[in-house]
Amino acid sequence: MTRLVLLSGWGIDARIWQPLAPYWPDGIRVHTPDWPGYGERIHDLLPKTLSGLADEMRNDLPSDAVWVGWSLGGLLAGTLLSHLPPPRALVLVGIGARFCSEDGVRPAELATFRRAFDRDPRATWQHFLRWQLQGETAPRMAHRRLLDLLGGHPGASSQTLALGLDQLASLDLGERLAMPPCPIWRLAGERDRLLGKTARQAADRILIDCGHCPMLSCPEALASHCVDLAHAGCGHRPTQDGSVS
Repeated sequence: MTRLVLLSGWGIDARIWQPLAPYWPDGIRVHTPDWPGYGERIHDLLPKTLSGLADEMRNDLPSDAVWVGWSLGGLLAGTLLSHLPPPRALVLVGIGARFCSEDGVRPAELATFRRAFDRDPRATWQHFLRWQLQGETAPRMAHRRLLDLLGGHPGASSQTLALGLDQLASLDLGERLAMPPCPIWRLAGERDRLLGKTARQAADRILIDCGHCPMLSCPEALASHCVDLAHAGCGHRPTQDGSVS
């Protein structure tokens, strides 16, 4: 049995992974925990320190699993490698070493977004949902699917979301990617507007005709790549077409 732990990103709880449910093959066990302060844990306080977050997530991030982190979830998972026993492998989806880059979302752009969030958190969250979908081939349809999953309200408090924006601005996986304690693979949407060209080129796998939210636009392909890389983390050899040899 191969275990996958799927970790969601900023402003979005674990329901984002539901579209992948029909595509998991036999022998794959999937766990989709919420971060503290999100979804089913909305009443929990998101720890302000990474060591505190590690303590809160310890039971959800076992070392005998493959962690799959999307966007901020990938940054957090990569950072927690310094605080928890490493997993069999880490798969980063839609994220590079940092969230901001000169050829992607620039630091000044994130700073502007944070000021808007301070003025009106809900409206800014709604704007972000549309912003991250710009690269999808059918963004309006993807937006409807996202709202069907999440509803019209954030699945987290404004305090939790504000701390998440701090993390997007500050977390850096450069050192972990240079000296990884476990295999780390990166998946990038071919049309991801939140990733710069440099980060897309550094990815190990490219999801064709996808943007930042492949779980909405190409869930079958995303599930296939995750399974392939999970098997690689368990000692099998991954292939570019999603099979295992």
